[in-house]
Amino acid sequence: MDQMKTEGPSKGDSLRESVASSISQGKEAASTAASDAMGTAGADFKALQSDLSDLKETVAKLISRASNETTKSAREIAGQVSTAASDIAEKGANVASVATDQAKTLVAELENVARRNPLGALAGAVVVGVLIGMMWRRS
Repeated sequence: MDQMKTEGPSKGDSLRESVASSISQGKEAASTAASDAMGTAGADFKALQSDLSDLKETVAKLISRASNETTKSAREIAGQVSTAASDIAEKGANVASVATDQAKTLVAELENVARRNPLGALAGAVVVGVLIGMMWRRS
């Protein structure tokens, strides 16, 4: 039995040393893995910061270009509206001028008819007056 007791502790010591060695190796491996992970995470973080900075610059350029294009489009539209308004005003002035000329011509013709045939002009005026009176009564 004494032999068993002597063999038991030496196996136990060996087992303890083996477990201690395994734990130590595990701690070293975990430490190395953590150190590697920190290094990789730091590199990834720097790469992420660089990518975000590039993205920020790209978005700023995009917004600037969009703003410039919007401003350019607004100026073009304002120019087109101004041109259209000028054309409409010019056409309106032309129509008014033509209408004024036609009214002057009509008045001149009526004056000439009244001078050549005063009784006919007077009869025409009476007929127009009667027509206006009839229309007034209906409304």
